[in-house]
Amino acid sequence: MALARAPIAVIKDSEDAPATLAPGEKAYAALMTTGGGMDTYDTNTIPLSLQRPTLGTKVSEPINVELPGQVAFDNGARVTYWTTASGLALRFIMSS
Repeated sequence: MALARAPIAVIKDSEDAPATLAPGEKAYAALMTTGGGMDTYDTNTIPLSLQRPTLGTKVSEPINVELPGQVAFDNGARVTYWTTASGLALRFIMSS
């Protein structure tokens, strides 16, 4: 399994007010794994870490999130900011 060389780029248009959650509530982010870039690799896990609004300020150490099987990634992969509506997160992926 290969690991990503850098964090996945964020789709800037998906930025909104930070998602604020009460205990037990959910947040969503959409992930586009390929964007026509080079350096393709397959993996069945991705590291996830949370950070504060200021880039580089971690609030957690990375955890490995299991994917539903082998997934191809490339350096064109993109992710949205967190939102409280799953459809909103997907809107930014579908328009990319």
